[in-house]
Parts: sequence; C-alpha cells; structure tokens
Amino acid sequence: MANNHSKRWRIAAPITLEASRELECYPAILRQVLFNRGQRTLADANRYLTADGASTDPYLLRGMAPAVGRLLQAVDRGEKIAVYGDYDVDGVTSTVLMTQVLRTLGADVLPYIPNRFDEGYGLNNEALEGLARDGVRVVLTVDCGIRSAAEVAFGCELGLDMIIADHHSPLGDLPAATAVICQRQPLDEYPDKNLAGVGLAYKLTQALLDLRPVEGVRAEDWLDLVALGTVADVVPLTGENRSLVRGGLERMRAGYRLGLSSLGGAAGIDVKSCRATDIAFGLGPRLNAAGRLESALAAVELLLSDDIMHAGRLSQQLCDQNTRRQEMTREMQAQAETMIRGGEDAPVLFAFHPEFNQGLVGLVAARLAESYYRPAIVGYRGEEYTRASCRSIEEFHITQALDQCADLLVRHGGHARAAGFTVRNENLPALVERMYAIAQRELAQLDLRPVLDADLEVPLIDLRPVILDDLAYIEPTGSGNPDVVFCSRNLRVVRSKTVGSENQHLKLAVSDGRVTFDAIAFRMGHWAAQMPPAIDLLYTYERNYFNDRVFLQLNVRDLKPAGLPD
Repeated sequence: MANNHSKRWRIAAPITLEASRELECYPAILRQVLFNRGQRTLADANRYLTADGASTDPYLLRGMAPAVGRLLQAVDRGEKIAVYGDYDVDGVTSTVLMTQVLRTLGADVLPYIPNRFDEGYGLNNEALEGLARDGVRVVLTVDCGIRSAAEVAFGCELGLDMIIADHHSPLGDLPAATAVICQRQPLDEYPDKNLAGVGLAYKLTQALLDLRPVEGVRAEDWLDLVALGTVADVVPLTGENRSLVRGGLERMRAGYRLGLSSLGGAAGIDVKSCRATDIAFGLGPRLNAAGRLESALAAVELLLSDDIMHAGRLSQQLCDQNTRRQEMTREMQAQAETMIRGGEDAPVLFAFHPEFNQGLVGLVAARLAESYYRPAIVGYRGEEYTRASCRSIEEFHITQALDQCADLLVRHGGHARAAGFTVRNENLPALVERMYAIAQRELAQLDLRPVLDADLEVPLIDLRPVILDDLAYIEPTGSGNPDVVFCSRNLRVVRSKTVGSENQHLKLAVSDGRVTFDAIAFRMGHWAAQMPPAIDLLYTYERNYFNDRVFLQLNVRDLKPAGLPD
C-alpha cells in the first residue's frame, strides 16, 4: 500500500513588509507569489513576469565554432549529414529541429533515432556502420553522445566526423570528436547549465543562422519544438529555459506546425490555448508513446509532416499507442509492487523482470517513486543484460549514486532525479547490494515523506476570476517554477464521486459556507469511500475548458480531514 497519506504540507512564510512595499503595484496575492519565487524587488519582478531573458551568445558554448564550421562545410560540399537523436520527446524534437534547420541551409540530412528495443539508448557501433554505408560523412548527435567515447572513436575509425551536442553531464574523458557542445563540460563558460537537449540544438541553430543567414528564416521559427522538448524533459523552467518556453508556447498557439495541431486535435487539446501543463500531461506522453512501444520515427514524421491526411493518421496512431501504454503501465506497476524488497520502507525500490516492456520501465519507476517516495529502479532483464530506468526523490541524486557503481555497469547516465543504465546480469546482484547500501547511508536519518508546498492560505470567497489573469504571468510553470498552489481550510464536502475508466479519480464540490467550487482530484478515487464531512485542501485554481464552455475549478494536490496537523 502506497504511503500517499503521509505527505507534509508547507505553507510559505508571509511576505515581509519591506518586500510588500517594494511590490505594492501588484495585487496582494501576486505579491506573495512573487515573494515566494525570490522576486523581492520591482525590477526583478518585472523581469520575471515578462520572462525577459536576453538570448545568450551561443558561442559561449565550448565547441560551438568548430561544430558550425564543419556543418557548413558539409553543406557546401554536399556531404550527407546524419542527425542522431534519442527516442524521448527531447531527443525527437532536437532531431526534427536540426533536420529542418540543416535542410533549410541546403544540406543533405538523414534523421536517425535508434530503436529502444533493438539498439538501446545512445550511439551504437552497428548504427554508425549502417550510416557510413549509407554515405554519411558527418554525424551530429543531439540529446546523446557525451558518455559515448568508445562509440565516437569507432565512428572516427569509420571515417565519420562526429559532432556531439548533448546536455547530459559527462563522465570521465570527453569523446574525441570534431566538436563537443555541452554546457556541463569542463571549462564551458555558458552561464545557464539547465538547457535541455533541444535547447542546445536551438543554440546551434542560432549560431548557424548567424553565420549563414537565410532570408525570411529565424531561429525563433523553431521555438515550438524547443518548448515541447524542454517541458517534456522536466528541466528547470527558470532563466533562459523559461524565456524559450514562453516564446515557444506563443508559436505553438499560432498553429504553424501542422503535426502539433493535428496531435492536439486527436488528444482533445486546443493548441491555440496550449499551456506547459498540456505539453507535460497531453502532447508529451503521446509523442513519447511511439518510442516506448515501437519506434520514435512516427513522432519524428509527425513533427516534420506537412500533409494533413498523413499527420492525422500519425496523430491517431500516437493516441492509440498512448492508451495502450497507459494500460500496460498499470499492469507492470502492479507486478513490480509485488517484487519490492523490504516493502515500502526500503531505502531504494528494485524490480527486474524478463517480461517487462523496456519502453515502460521508466514510467513504472516514476509511479513507484511517487507512490512510495523512495528512489525506484525498474528494469527489463534480458538473457545477458538488464536495462533499467531510475527515478528518484529530492533527497537522493540517482546519477551520482550510479557513478559510485560505474565499475559494475556497462553504461549509465542521467540527471539528479532520472537516470538509466545497462548492467551484465552477473553483476546485477552486486549492483543491487551497493545501491541499497548507498541509499541506506544517505537516507536512513531523513524523514522521507514528500513535502507539498503552498503559496498561501486563502478563503474560497477570495478566489475571483481576475486572479487567474494575474497568475497567467507566472507561466510557464513546471520544474523549478512551480504552479501557484493555494490552501483552504475546513471546507464542507457538498458531494463527491469517483470518475475515470477505473474509478481512479475523484470529482467533488466543496463549500466554505459562502461559495461552492467544483474540484477534481486525480488518482485520489480512494477517498470516495472514506470522505470526511470537512476537509483541508491544497489545490491550484484554474479554468477548465469543455464543449466550448469555461468553468472555474480547483485541481486538488492533496486533501486531509479538517484540523489534522500539516
């Protein structure tokens, strides 16, 4: 049984008198929200609300100049370029962006994304051999390659010029490539280290078009792809990322990309009013579904397509795959929960099985990490190798933990909260023991309950529609720039019922005695059978669009019986 009932609530400290005076031109609720996000002066607040991040010089990225030089040389010589990506949304959007940009410059370009099931993540020698046979002379990796020194060396032996553009953290020696673009590599001067893979591709685009301008073409023409990949990769929406995503959302809403509009229509998402949350929970999962169950090339095709019929067929295919992915994920999670060593109190959760779908292990790991608030590692166990995905919690840097096990691993990489690895099966028991010991050492003394933050307590009567207009300036929200969350106390439950195909969600109406609001609580259907008469609520306040009508509703983050301690 997951321990969702033990979440801690943390209400932000009230704004100081000094900050309130500094920000007095803003409404009271917005002042508090700005204060919570570190915007204490009027100048900082104005810059934050407008997401005014001046674009940083792409040539501050180490390796940018030789990368641009070699790519333009390939264009001039008519040499074939392969853009080698990854099968997640960040990799797909990076691949599409660089393919279109290089074609715009006149290049002969082949987009290539490895098959998750046959080839695994990142560069592989067989793929490089195939590209060389196809006449490719330059391989540009996007969203992968920084930890593939051996594969890069092999590519060079084949006569390929290798260019690496990868936002992941390097480990050990950098690949001996023609150029390496990575903001996290040693001696790199680029100030914003949080760019996604598609963010790096965008910086490469800026540099290319700066040196080789094309009439009527701007780097900003591809910001819709940057928004898609950046949000889906859950990198912090702060600094340059926030500015890029806001600009990208504006471009998405203008409807320039046929494939996106088509996918939105199939998914029931109006792209004309698209928000970051629509990417995170609607468009992103559908684009990911292709690479999780079959080949990510369907997602690439969709984003490249200018044929309305073809885009429609691909969009429906991705939506169908996403539905199947959801069903399979629930089944795999149930199976994984029976395999957890030590139960929900274990410092790290493991589940490996030869029947697990390789494309879904990351999703199952994420569900386990969310349900139990523990690092979770889920993997497909093949005949010789186990390929696993890891999802973690704020208190445990999963990739640094894997770095301490590098001698046992074939390959690994990732971020603080998400990673993946391949291990030989004979080394799997030793890996489990070492990771268990590392997690035990780092987490044993901590109160491992998830903390839910709220911006302020408000009576329901104070929730006016105009607040939503003010809060729109906080967008885009996501990692590093969270949604505005309110807390309201001692609310009477007017009605409640379960909804969803498996009754997993909860729909309710709550009242403070003066005003009543509808609310939706995803994955909280279990409360219906034990609903107290009065509750405290954490929620976001939002407009819900349905059948061309607009409704105000509360999107519940957590609830508890009224009066229980936070």
